[in-house]
Amino acid sequence: MSETTENPIREAIAEAIRDHEVILFMKGTPERPACGFSARTVAALEATGAPFAAVDILPDPRIRAELSALSNWPTIPQLFVKGELVGGCDIVSEMYESGELAQALGVQPPADAPEHAPVAAEPGAPPLQIDNNLVDR
Repeated sequence: MSETTENPIREAIAEAIRDHEVILFMKGTPERPACGFSARTVAALEATGAPFAAVDILPDPRIRAELSALSNWPTIPQLFVKGELVGGCDIVSEMYESGELAQALGVQPPADAPEHAPVAAEPGAPPLQIDNNLVDR
């Protein structure tokens, strides 16, 4: 029996990571983050102007469990770029402040970038859904 058959949620997560250059697993949606850490991470990503996909881990607790097992990272949010785990809110915020986030995303840092990472998310497109429709932002 294949891993796909044994663990379809983990395979869907791995496929989403493979299929999207930049993907954020978060609590809530980019337009309605369900925690401050997710809100700060979305705000930093949106401030770069780079497109990204998002997955709300809240509808199914198995998503969080399988994501953490796959990434070996216990907290949410989790940002992946080109299939690699970048980290969570603190790492993304530090990378935003230093300009490393824009570099990792392949965009120019905003000319008016604040000294500190943004704290509020702006409205955006709906997140990806594991086992539902995958939608890019």
